[in-house]
Amino acid sequence: MTEAAAPVATFVIAQGDVQHGVAPEGHTVHGVQIETPASEAHGSSFPPFDAATFPSQLLWLAIAFALLYILMSRIALPRIGGIIEERANRIASDLAEAQRLKNETEAAIASYESSLAQARGKAQKIAGETRDKVQAETEAQRKALEAELAARLEKAEKQIAETKEAALANVRGIAVEATSEIVTQLLGDKPDAADVETAVDAALKG
Repeated sequence: MTEAAAPVATFVIAQGDVQHGVAPEGHTVHGVQIETPASEAHGSSFPPFDAATFPSQLLWLAIAFALLYILMSRIALPRIGGIIEERANRIASDLAEAQRLKNETEAAIASYESSLAQARGKAQKIAGETRDKVQAETEAQRKALEAELAARLEKAEKQIAETKEAALANVRGIAVEATSEIVTQLLGDKPDAADVETAVDAALKG
């Protein structure tokens, strides 16, 4: 009598549970039939592209988008807006300060130019007044010197005239005496004094 074959127990073992040294899938090892699941037997697809996971993917996408939106609107965007506003305020403050300094510089330049113009005007006025004063003093000194020279010249001319008259008077007396002496020596008789004086006066006039 032929012994009936012992029944072989069949188990379905996942592919990840197969240990090292176990026979290939679909073979019997020590009476245990190893089979591969139907889904894995036909090859697995990429999970994001699996239509069965689309609802869960959309759910998590909505949750992630909501969290990201809350994070950006509550934390990131206010900080970025604050930084932008602070920089804008700082730029506006710097521009205002630069404009203020520019206005002060222009005012200082205008004041300097005005002061310089006033100083030039005063200098020209002082120079004109000094020139006029010097010219007036020089003219007065010239007139005084001319008057003094005229007075001295008149005095000198008067003295010369007096000296000339005195000299002429002395010459006349000397001439009268000399003529009278000469006539006396020549004629041996003393001439009349009136005649001698008349002759001398005639000679001096000639």
